[in-house]
Amino acid sequence: MSGDKVSVLFVCLGNICRSTMAEGVFRSIVKDKTSPYYDLIGKVDSCGTGTSSSVGRLSTLTQCVRARRAVLIAVSAGGYHTGDEPDSRTLSTLADKGITNYKHAARRLRDSDFKEFDYIFAMDESNLSDLGRWQSRKNANGDAKVMLFGEFSGSGRKEVVQDPYYAGRDAFEKTFQQCKRFSENFLAATFPDVPKPAS
Repeated sequence: MSGDKVSVLFVCLGNICRSTMAEGVFRSIVKDKTSPYYDLIGKVDSCGTGTSSSVGRLSTLTQCVRARRAVLIAVSAGGYHTGDEPDSRTLSTLADKGITNYKHAARRLRDSDFKEFDYIFAMDESNLSDLGRWQSRKNANGDAKVMLFGEFSGSGRKEVVQDPYYAGRDAFEKTFQQCKRFSENFLAATFPDVPKPAS
């Protein structure tokens, strides 16, 4: 954990679309030196559950079946998307919103993440289940609050961030808007005495 500063980890399947979008959006809000949250937020990162070979195969198969697509995805013990840049559509969506300095190399979830971060945000229920199984299987104990990012939807109900990978540009735009809204609501709830910055 980051001392008195709040640390946040965003998690999806492959760490190239949703979790990177969330990290990019969140960083744009809190890491600017003019941000009222600049001195309140510590480490911000993202990773994928699917970078673990066993969890990745199961989650990837589930994703493909749900999408009803005949897609063959190879997942090796070396990692699923590990080291890859964010999806080009994620980067272009961020760039269209003025976020042009975001860089990231996809990585797998680590046992230590549960100790290093205060909040671990899953993008959907499958990611959340993967995190729970990871903790149980590897006895990865820590004080991190593991939850859906969409608990901060602001609508009174939990929302999931659907994987836009097989969808069009509109899906990436929706992902951006969700991540922005969830980020702002999380920050407002966590730091209620901090004036909300202008959008």
